[in-house]
Amino acid sequence: MTYFITLEGPEGCGKTTQAVRLCADLRQRGYDVLHTREPGGTEIGEQIRRVLMDLKNTAMLPRVEVLLFSASCAQLVRDVIQPHLVNGGVVVCDRFYDSTLAYQGYGHGLDLAALKTITSFATDGLSPDLTLLLDLPVEAGLQRKQSDGEWNRLDAYDIPFHRKVRDGYLQLAAREPERWRTIDATRTAEAVQKDIRSTVLPLLP
Repeated sequence: MTYFITLEGPEGCGKTTQAVRLCADLRQRGYDVLHTREPGGTEIGEQIRRVLMDLKNTAMLPRVEVLLFSASCAQLVRDVIQPHLVNGGVVVCDRFYDSTLAYQGYGHGLDLAALKTITSFATDGLSPDLTLLLDLPVEAGLQRKQSDGEWNRLDAYDIPFHRKVRDGYLQLAAREPERWRTIDATRTAEAVQKDIRSTVLPLLP
């Protein structure tokens, strides 16, 4: 069964936790599941991730962010995601190209048409079958990140930026309702996972 699932959302929405739980559940049900993340997922991608997330790199321009994210994505698609899909597996990815549209497009105000061209080139035209948007107010998400002690360069952008990102995600979801499902991430991790399973399982044989 070939199926490509991505998880998106504002900072602190719980994507990583939910991706891990979803993969564990699907494996128990017999699916051949690959869990990966963007940026990262390959040796080169993880090096790029460290540069992108480093709090020291405050001088990084939004255009540089786009190109670095896209470079990591290109390596991940070619080396990891496409081979697993070709072999008939299920891929669950923590963020994908929609993050570029939300953060660098809606957040930083870069041209969306240009970003779509760049990300299409990076992904070789690959698009998720299903994208789960874990939505919550930005203040709540950032408080979670601070409490967890996981604070990076992107987290450190101001509140208005993060609100633009969240609004961007909601607009992206509204424009492609056949691909996106929005889930209330303000609830407990167990409640969110229950909704994710009830969304994903009917789509898989």
